[in-house]
Amino acid sequence: MDKTVADLATAVAGIADGMTVMIGGFGGAGAPIELIHALIDRYRATGHPTNLTVVNNNAGNGHIGLAALIEAGMVAKLICSFPRSADPVVFSQRYLAGEIDLELVPQGTLAERIRAGGAGIPAFYTPTSYGTDLAKGKPVETFDGRPYVRERWLKADAALIKAEAADRYGNLVYRAAARNFNPLMCMAAQEAIVQVSHMLPAGELDPEAIITPGIFVQKVVVVADPQQEELLNRAKAAYPLES
Repeated sequence: MDKTVADLATAVAGIADGMTVMIGGFGGAGAPIELIHALIDRYRATGHPTNLTVVNNNAGNGHIGLAALIEAGMVAKLICSFPRSADPVVFSQRYLAGEIDLELVPQGTLAERIRAGGAGIPAFYTPTSYGTDLAKGKPVETFDGRPYVRERWLKADAALIKAEAADRYGNLVYRAAARNFNPLMCMAAQEAIVQVSHMLPAGELDPEAIITPGIFVQKVVVVADPQQEELLNRAKAAYPLES
């Protein structure tokens, strides 16, 4: 089945109000900037989607990418592990004003909750967060004399993903550290929407190098020269970008 779509607008067209959206990346590494900006463009044109729950490792930086999504007023809740990154001014202002909810999750627990969602495991136990505010209200059991906190899986309606290359079947390879949360989120979302720098003919991806099989991918769009979050922030860019 051919998973390719013609443009970014088509790729994000199915994201609706109130959905949970996972966004890949670790800081700027593997962050799907163009897909995020396409979602903002749709909101600016139609007023939708809004009231989103976003799952990401951090809370965005500067005024582009995830930070711009929050600044546009599209995000009602953020689930992340690191809300205090290099320049989290947008999230900080919104949070202090009571305009966005935050669910703080330890980084390893966040990754495992997403992995569990993709693997069909509704809950698991971890010692992380025991005895802290993050464990309040969560069930605790003891295994081999040590207390463990029960955590629930995380699943999403859609995931915005960045990969290095794909074929038309949606098989993906990633570039170095850009791999991070992206493969897990593809598995945990009902619809994985992927931007790639290179689209290769079927059969040209080395099967041993494929990280995400196409069965976990629903849409692929080519962005031949993707923007990098850190470079945009050094230039003090804000989305919409000046032409």
